[in-house]
Amino acid sequence: MTTLDPRTTALILIDLQQGIVPHAGGPRSGDEVVRTSMTLADRFRAVGAPVVLVHVGFTADAMPSQNVDRPSLPAQGTPPEFSELVPDLRQPGDIVVLKHHWGAFTGTDLDLQLRRRGVRTVVIAGISTNMGVESTARSAWELSYDIVIAEDACASRSTELHQFAIANIFPMIARVVASGDIALDG
Repeated sequence: MTTLDPRTTALILIDLQQGIVPHAGGPRSGDEVVRTSMTLADRFRAVGAPVVLVHVGFTADAMPSQNVDRPSLPAQGTPPEFSELVPDLRQPGDIVVLKHHWGAFTGTDLDLQLRRRGVRTVVIAGISTNMGVESTARSAWELSYDIVIAEDACASRSTELHQFAIANIFPMIARVVASGDIALDG
């Protein structure tokens, strides 16, 4: 059991949105990640701990460099519905962050939002494990947050991509646990 103080802990859910959830495929579906994440978010809300919903959107004038070997974004950006959070996820009081990169801290006020609330520990979950979740966790670690990854509330395009981050990256910067093993008590 990982016991966390709800007064200094926030939940960050990455990219649980219309344009990304259907593409998760390993080791669980996007719908499974959403269900587990919603249960976890309800537990955080019940004790007054912050819930941060991060979604990503790209427009032609707000896009990371596409001068890469394998561009992953259309040059014109993504349609508006791509960025819409899945139904019923957002609740009153949630913090919503729109990002334009993989990581939730780059170019956003997320760090400021968390520090204003006295947050020192972040629980991170979402899609994709090896992209948005990993980028956000790396930045959080660089900003000196304690990090917990809710493994069963994460997925990627494949089980192999998910497992690589879970087994090789996260253990060096975070604690990796099942969402049911997170206790909020303080």
